[in-house]
Amino acid sequence: MSAAAEHRASHDPDGFVVSLTALSANTRRAYEHDAREFVQWCERGGCVDPAALDHRVLRRYLAYLQTRGLSRPSIARKAASVRAYLRFLRRRGVLARDVAAAVQAPKGARRLPRMPRRREAAALLDDLVRAAASGEPGARRDLAIVELLYGAGLRVSECCGLDLGDVDLRRRTVTVLGKGAKVRRLPLGEPACDAVRRYLHDGRAGGPATGESAGNAAAALFRNSRGRRMTPRDMRRVLDRHRLADGRSMHPHALRHAYATHLLEGGADLRAVQELLGHADVGTTQIYTHVTRERMRAVYERTHPRA
Repeated sequence: MSAAAEHRASHDPDGFVVSLTALSANTRRAYEHDAREFVQWCERGGCVDPAALDHRVLRRYLAYLQTRGLSRPSIARKAASVRAYLRFLRRRGVLARDVAAAVQAPKGARRLPRMPRRREAAALLDDLVRAAASGEPGARRDLAIVELLYGAGLRVSECCGLDLGDVDLRRRTVTVLGKGAKVRRLPLGEPACDAVRRYLHDGRAGGPATGESAGNAAAALFRNSRGRRMTPRDMRRVLDRHRLADGRSMHPHALRHAYATHLLEGGADLRAVQELLGHADVGTTQIYTHVTRERMRAVYERTHPRA
């Protein structure tokens, strides 16, 4: 094998992709795409040998991303992927020094979805309860979905991944598989339990699934009209059918955001909200739930004896 071929082999991100076992499927796909894009850019620019990577090459790559007109969040994600890839090369001994710190993308304000207020969420659920009581097709399933997204703060992927045995109506809990293959058990309110109970009593939507997905669909809590496990796109369609009073349609993530924010507004402890959301870092929870420095100062002055 030629020296150039050996370099290409060590620069191939396949091993990096295999190493991402702790990440969710969506994150793995994003990191794989970004790492391969970075390798292709390096090879086009003549940097075939990964051992030659240094801060100058990395800064040129960040500048290249900015010339593509990408948003700051997109550049930040690609920078995170490249940092992870460079650390992988360092662990393998391909890089003699840690150059990942040189990949610092400009930080922008994190855009959060516009969420429903308390009264708007209550009105949406009241409308769904009425639709379910009237026998509207699919309304009981839709009510159960919205109750879990808002009442338990589930990610849409977590809600889609629920199996029949994951909801314990007697103990009023739901067990979810979150990011990084972390399992957490969450409390459910009586409205959510009642919605799921009535939905299951009626039987789930769709006919029996066939083919390779039949076993997966048979265990799924939520199925679409074709009898298959619901996808995030299916759940987005559910919310598009059931809009807020002003006609606004919501993304499922807006209900998770509302869940966290309404908990904090009600006086919930930040660490408890972190655990409920499944965040590894409490800093993520602070940004996600609009906990401002001013609010933390107000809490400190109101509660600490030496404030």
